[in-house]
Amino acid sequence: MEIKKVMVIGAGQMGGGIAQVSAQTGWETVQYDINMDLVNKGIAVIDKNLSRNVSKGKMTEDEKAAILGRIKPSISLEDAADCDLVIEAIVENFAVKEKVFKELDRIAPPHAILASNTSSLPITQIAAVTNRPDKVIGMHFMNPVPVMKLVEVIRGLATTDEVYQIVEEASIKMGKVPVWCKDVPGFVSNRVLQVMINEALWELYEGVAPAENIDNIMKLGMNHPMGPCELADLIGLDTILSILNVMYDGYGDPKYRPSPLLKQYVNAGWLGRKTGKGIFDYK
Repeated sequence: MEIKKVMVIGAGQMGGGIAQVSAQTGWETVQYDINMDLVNKGIAVIDKNLSRNVSKGKMTEDEKAAILGRIKPSISLEDAADCDLVIEAIVENFAVKEKVFKELDRIAPPHAILASNTSSLPITQIAAVTNRPDKVIGMHFMNPVPVMKLVEVIRGLATTDEVYQIVEEASIKMGKVPVWCKDVPGFVSNRVLQVMINEALWELYEGVAPAENIDNIMKLGMNHPMGPCELADLIGLDTILSILNVMYDGYGDPKYRPSPLLKQYVNAGWLGRKTGKGIFDYK
């Protein structure tokens, strides 16, 4: 199957990045969210990213215009009716994803592949709510999507070899490096990453060191480009809490137990960069 048209569900940080990369690949791209304000906000971020590339000489104004011209705004899931690939990038909540995937299964053509950008939820469980579990797969992009090369590809129990190969080839066309892993809670990336971030939040909670010191120790001592506290704010503390809860429930291992400070931040609405305040203050 040749991919010609892609729909991205969610116009937030991840969804917008995926839509940008899809349009840059040359595919007609539908950018969906629940209201037009969110869609327009997401497309404005894409415009800003592309303008930055123009200013750096990485693309021309004509190329930028062509990419934006391939992005169609949408507030209706019915627009999946003629898409070859649908990539879901919404909140890390199974009940919400279940509702969306049931609708997409009803609307999308029989040949369409339904992919999830989930950070931790089981692909097999998501696939089970559809009538096409063989065509459901995980495509876990990294943030920021236009920059980061990795796509963690997760096969559900029923995902076919053909679907995996199509997604692998699509990822390469998008300029990414697809790396497969098994369908386990947190996959590979977050099973490693979130333990580090959570441990940093435990240290902050226990008063071992202030956030700036924790980050500097990891950046200067371990050569990390970004410290765990800064990275947590970039990802979103609510997303991190959701991922940790999925892994804690999935494995029953106390090493995934979220820090009380993380829960407190989320309850306060301090979610990181997207709200202007998290572990650090961005206002």
